[in-house]
Amino acid sequence: MNELFLTSLLAIAALLAAGHAMLHKRDPRSTFGWIMVCITIPGAGPLIYWVFGVNRIRTRNWKIHGRESNWPSAAICEWSQALSDTSPFKQENFKSLLNLSDRVTRRPLLPGNKVTPLYNGEQAYPDMLDSINNAKESIYLSTYIFESNITGMKFITALAQARERGVRVRVLVDALGERYSFPVARWHMRRKGISVARFLPFSLLARGFHLNLRGHRKILTIDGHIGYTGGMNIGDRHLAENLKSRKRVIDVHFRLEGPTVNHLEDAFAEDWRFATGERLPATLSPQLLKSQGNAFCRGISAGPNEDFEKLRWIINGAIGCARKKIQIMTPYFIPERPLVYAINTAALRGVEVELFLPSKNNLPYVAWATRAYLAEILQYDVKVFYQPPPFVHSKLLVIDDAYALVGSTNLDPRSFRLNFEFNLEIYDRVLIENLSQHFVIARENSRELTLAEIQERALPVKLVDATAKLFSPFL
Repeated sequence: MNELFLTSLLAIAALLAAGHAMLHKRDPRSTFGWIMVCITIPGAGPLIYWVFGVNRIRTRNWKIHGRESNWPSAAICEWSQALSDTSPFKQENFKSLLNLSDRVTRRPLLPGNKVTPLYNGEQAYPDMLDSINNAKESIYLSTYIFESNITGMKFITALAQARERGVRVRVLVDALGERYSFPVARWHMRRKGISVARFLPFSLLARGFHLNLRGHRKILTIDGHIGYTGGMNIGDRHLAENLKSRKRVIDVHFRLEGPTVNHLEDAFAEDWRFATGERLPATLSPQLLKSQGNAFCRGISAGPNEDFEKLRWIINGAIGCARKKIQIMTPYFIPERPLVYAINTAALRGVEVELFLPSKNNLPYVAWATRAYLAEILQYDVKVFYQPPPFVHSKLLVIDDAYALVGSTNLDPRSFRLNFEFNLEIYDRVLIENLSQHFVIARENSRELTLAEIQERALPVKLVDATAKLFSPFL
């Protein structure tokens, strides 16, 4: 009798969990995977699903922030042929992308920005530290990884000195990312009196055990006037010239000056309130920030708390707007079907498409899954380049000679569905010329992958890659 009761209870739990997955999961592959977990693992399967598979963030975030945006939804201006030469975002083929972004994002495209690329920690860290050392009012820093090595301690020292000067300092570190070094940097910061918080710390109580949902954003703002964002964390690994380090990586970060710095501050303030409950002082109105350059920029927050799957839509929309060239650089490429279709469609339209990947990935299983996708884009003349070590962590999307999307997002399901990401849309010919030269150098140092090379892989390799591909929604 007891065994029958227990069996019935486990069956009901499995059916309830599987039913919840069917009703709330949008990706059918993810839905099927969770149903199999719930049904095939008695007792533990439903528990795994309720702990790892249920998104409680969206509801909690709405309670804190509400659904209404503080930003106007209308475009800042309309396209006209007379203005297309001086304002690249108004070119006819980008009007549809402008309309798309206006519809699905919560912030307007703003003129008057200056965007400066900073290559590797050798350029980015001294610039960031100099800004911190000159801060007078506020410093807001959010990162996924904050290591407690030499670089991390330089930042901690500078932040502590700023706090002693009376600067308002707030630091937000992801609860998983902080564990990349020991002792954790948060311990050092608290000893020095720095106000630091963890994003989604592990808990079985009210917050839940959100191992999959990570704060992947990289944001630093200084006094509301200078901002930094991109793909770079805080740590020695981003010092690319340190030949003694086996973990060194290549990356690009971006310094931002102008009205769109307000978007970075706004994104940080939302995350800080979500993590701590503290409401930071109102950020400066974009209208109060002086014009610093000719770039039109928009900050895009994306994550499991948002209504729209905006990164999917904006990236696919940008690719669809391309007329001449698409250049993509990403460390993790596990494309969903719509992205594969968008890339292949662009190539078939006659657009030159280049994809730059690391030749040796720091996550081997991601590289296996990636290889399983490459044949179906190589056959349509998409050019794929393998970049030699050190590991290239850069995340860049450049369309024609006018548009760039930069930030923390990788082209994989984790970034699209699970991580909290921050990116910048940029319309600026000067920056695009700089980034295009970066792609030229990368191409010269890379090896082009051929369709024959992919097709002629040994059978065991193909089986490993295909197996990894099966799990791509969860990688």
